[in-house]
Amino acid sequence: MEDVVIAGAGPTGLMLACELRLAGVDALVLERLTEPTPDSRAGGLHPRSLEVLDQRGMLDPFLAEGRPLPGTRFAGLPLDLSGLPTRYPFLLVIVQRRIERLLEARARELGVRIRRGVEVTGLHTEPVSAAAESVVVETTAGPVQARYLVGCDGGRSVVRRLAGIDFPGTPATTTSILGDVELTDPPAERFLLQRTPRGNFSVLGFEEGWRRVIVDEAGSTVADSTAIGFEDLRAMLVRVAGTDFGMHSPRWISRFTDAARQAARYRSGRVLLAGDAAHVHSPAGGQGLNTGLQDAFNLGWKLALVVRGSADEELLDTYHEERHPVGARVLSNTRAQSAMSAPGAHVDALRAHVGDMLATPDANRKIAMMITGLDVSYGLGPRVTDRDLPDGTRLFEHLRTGRPILVDASDEPVDGRLVTELKASGEPLLIRPDGHPAWDASLGREALSTALRPWR
Repeated sequence: MEDVVIAGAGPTGLMLACELRLAGVDALVLERLTEPTPDSRAGGLHPRSLEVLDQRGMLDPFLAEGRPLPGTRFAGLPLDLSGLPTRYPFLLVIVQRRIERLLEARARELGVRIRRGVEVTGLHTEPVSAAAESVVVETTAGPVQARYLVGCDGGRSVVRRLAGIDFPGTPATTTSILGDVELTDPPAERFLLQRTPRGNFSVLGFEEGWRRVIVDEAGSTVADSTAIGFEDLRAMLVRVAGTDFGMHSPRWISRFTDAARQAARYRSGRVLLAGDAAHVHSPAGGQGLNTGLQDAFNLGWKLALVVRGSADEELLDTYHEERHPVGARVLSNTRAQSAMSAPGAHVDALRAHVGDMLATPDANRKIAMMITGLDVSYGLGPRVTDRDLPDGTRLFEHLRTGRPILVDASDEPVDGRLVTELKASGEPLLIRPDGHPAWDASLGREALSTALRPWR
């Protein structure tokens, strides 16, 4: 029997598999595609995701392949990231296929097994003892029995549907067409975003040799069943922008909408959801991939403790409790960005006022912290920021084993065999494997003993 089966070898599924293997739990990833996708898909990593990768010692290859930008956008309005409280106050421009390749390399290095060309077709639970049960995952390659199944299989998640988890939300109000193409007459700007009376368009330079063109026409929605091609992109761009910039040689044509939906629950017994399987929304602000990575970072250590028998199953309920509000906030801010992207004099006036506010440091910081996930707070507070230690190391470096850190200058013994102890000045603090506080001195030493229990 498998410890954990993960449906989907995208960034969320691969990150979760890495977390589980780091904690000594076996992970089998099932992916319906027979080969990694060549499509570029998402285009960047936010500061909090860069911190997550740093905390696992995985960041350097991503920095080597990406390009930092000091800002991002909120409904097309500029946001400055350069003053945020992080070692990585920038957006790292790197397309999803590169992210997946680097994550898969790390997963295989850790011993994760990935089976491609395998689709999930059904699931049911079976007892394995008088006190425990398993989930049987039916696939196109035969049944697989596991202690837990995690659906990381995208917005049209088969796992979510088979688990009977509702997916409420709001339908699309507009359809955008995008294409990775070559241009004979590109704009001078590497990242051009413009609104017109007919809609919005962007021309983005992620990598050399091609540009991503995105266009939406006011009030235009296209049914999912309708085929979309290069000529549809060209025609819509001409209507909205007045030119096609000499578009040719398409590499990838796709579409997206501003539909926003979220799983009613992230856990149903032995089935859990993460990433797009748990939440879909407009790509405004580039939050989807990043939110999925951070879902996996929250779930991984909890699921590992439960599988190993170090924690009760109730710990898995905290995954929904902590991450569902984060996903709900992403849906809310992307809906707001969609509303602010519509053409018309009323929206123009709204954008002018919001733009003025975002030009002030406090408003810029508040929205930038939200978009990048740096302000996410669980229980005792927001994530712990990195700092240099007296021995020449950094705090984040000590999270690379996936174990919690106890920062405590006292000589009082602690019962935490699997905890990294650091003798450093400042208030005592127990830091969870995901970089958030689990205990501080205000709770008393008795509460510390309780917080350490899963790692004894």
